Amino acid sequence: MRSAGIVLALMVFLSACAHQKRAAVPPPPPVPTTPPQPSPGVAPTPQLPAQPLYAEAGLASWYGHPYHGRPAADGEIYDMEQMVAAHRTLPFNTWVRVFDLDNDKSIDLRIIDRGPFVDGRIIDLSHAAALAIDMVRPGTARVRVEVIRWPELLEASIFAVQVGLFRNRGNAERLRQEMESRYGMARVILRAGDPDEWCVLVGSQSTENQAKALAARIREESGEKSAAFVVRVDST
Repeated sequence: MRSAGIVLALMVFLSACAHQKRAAVPPPPPVPTTPPQPSPGVAPTPQLPAQPLYAEAGLASWYGHPYHGRPAADGEIYDMEQMVAAHRTLPFNTWVRVFDLDNDKSIDLRIIDRGPFVDGRIIDLSHAAALAIDMVRPGTARVRVEVIRWPELLEASIFAVQVGLFRNRGNAERLRQEMESRYGMARVILRAGDPDEWCVLVGSQSTENQAKALAARIREESGEKSAAFVVRVDST
């Protein structure tokens, strides 16, 4: 009888253990569909999406004096020690992430200005941004630029093709007249600096693709392969 009692107790214990193993495990809480909100008074940090909203690769440069302390193209005062940058076509207040392709360093910047107006370059960084990715001494770097956040308000813009940059306004005016006779519309715009420079813009296109087509036509007809590139015209 004693052995029978032991066997019965053992069966009850094993049954209880088996029941515990079959117990349901509660599922993990669902992943929130909206990002956490920042604390009051703290600016949100731009988040890198799974796929970049826009990306391009090319040569970056940086600029400081004599532009430091002067109004940028968006109207605010350019501070070369802030994380800001100049781009030819991206809307103001666009956030971009700039990757240095040679040292794998990166920095997040806000677009507030227009430039660079040197062919072959795609973005002008502030001094602070260039310092952060070790670009100050070489002056330029191979980079990849990715848009990580568009501005909340996008205004309609006009695109044109830059065909020349001159320190002598008379030379700029002569090129403007030639371009106007060929393509119907051209203008001269002052790029304030030290010294001032005069930029010749051709066309007034409602989309960047239309301006790119015009730039390709100008390069083909002029026989110059790198003298024309697209810029956004923020004011008329």
